[in-house]
Amino acid sequence: MVAPLKVGIAGLGTVGAEVVRLIESEGRTLAERCGRAVQVVAVTARSKAKKRGVDLGGIAWAKDPLRLANDPNVDCLVELIGGAGEPALSAIETALKSGKSVVTANKALIAKHGLRLAAAAEKHGGALNFEAAVGGAIPIVKTLREGLAATGINRVYGILNGTCNYILTRMEQEGLSFAECLKDAQRLGYAEADPSFDVDGDDTAQKLAILASLAFGTKVAQGAVYVEGISSIAPEDLRAASELGYRVKLLGVAMRTVKGIEQRVHPTMVPKSSSIAQVMGVTNAVTIDGEGIAPITLVGPGAGGAATASAVLADIADVARGVRITPFGRPVERLKATEKAPMERHEGGYYIRLMARDLPGTAATIANRLAEQKISIESIVQRHPNGVDAGRSAGKASQVPVLLITYATHEDAVHRALQAVQRDKVISGRPQVIRIEKN
Repeated sequence: MVAPLKVGIAGLGTVGAEVVRLIESEGRTLAERCGRAVQVVAVTARSKAKKRGVDLGGIAWAKDPLRLANDPNVDCLVELIGGAGEPALSAIETALKSGKSVVTANKALIAKHGLRLAAAAEKHGGALNFEAAVGGAIPIVKTLREGLAATGINRVYGILNGTCNYILTRMEQEGLSFAECLKDAQRLGYAEADPSFDVDGDDTAQKLAILASLAFGTKVAQGAVYVEGISSIAPEDLRAASELGYRVKLLGVAMRTVKGIEQRVHPTMVPKSSSIAQVMGVTNAVTIDGEGIAPITLVGPGAGGAATASAVLADIADVARGVRITPFGRPVERLKATEKAPMERHEGGYYIRLMARDLPGTAATIANRLAEQKISIESIVQRHPNGVDAGRSAGKASQVPVLLITYATHEDAVHRALQAVQRDKVISGRPQVIRIEKN
């Protein structure tokens, strides 16, 4: 009879407690599927007295994560502490160097130290599994690393942050401002008290850096990702997008170009007909464009105790089966360095909203400046206010929104054209620019 896989869990928050519960409740199924039992033999957390709703009787309590990692009775360390540094880093590295396998949900740590940890796993023979670090219950790591191992990937993109998707969904459906939706998201527990890591795009950037490595064989480099958040998005942008056949999402996009691998996070207009546009609320989704296959879209809960614990348990099951895959799909020494692609070189369509002076010649001036940069306009809408205009009655030009959709062009051309329009003093305020991602 094969000996049970003995698991030690560092971190007993919502996810850790759920993993303990699932191993207990699904023990028979796990044993049948893995060919051996899975047992939690030791745990550690900051508070031993805290009520967690799970039975920890008969399970050893380690004083700290490092002692758990050194415990000779533990075969597999499950790290659910979080954070890009200590104590998670030392605990994982210690476990790997002793030949143990490691399962983690720690995206920050993988994004920052993933290559170092993967090298330790490769050298000492243990597994380093991190399915739960990206996309919650969506099996995107396994899909890229194993399911599509023989498929050339051209682009991988998706909604990787439920907080931002929830806010944009509410803004679109209810016409609320960003500030109003953020406040409600915090009240409901979808956003942190300090939401900047989510709404500024950094959470998505960490996850995208990991996906880009798996998809394209590059070294994980969060610094190579261009990042914009969603705080500049206004209700009028969402209304305009809807009228033009689009929906706005915060996307993480990694794609192969003739100039290298482009990695970017920013608000994006996607066609309403696309699969990604149908994903609403806190749900996550990832689309993969591969050679010789139609796009594959995986959709599911991207966070939460049950969803994350499900992914953690799938990784534990692989360890129990004896599955050992190089963590990033290729040996670390074969991963290629990647640099931040200048967004000025990005090519695609753009949505542009301008507050223009309602005077003869304004539209022609804007069109001429775009033409000078060889930017073709797919559509243009100028909205006039209803009723008597206060600006005109006072002898001044009123301001009217002008909405433009361009055909594919380069980002630096868009910036040059808009700078020229601003110098012409035919618009006020800062232009709103949102990139368009086609199917």
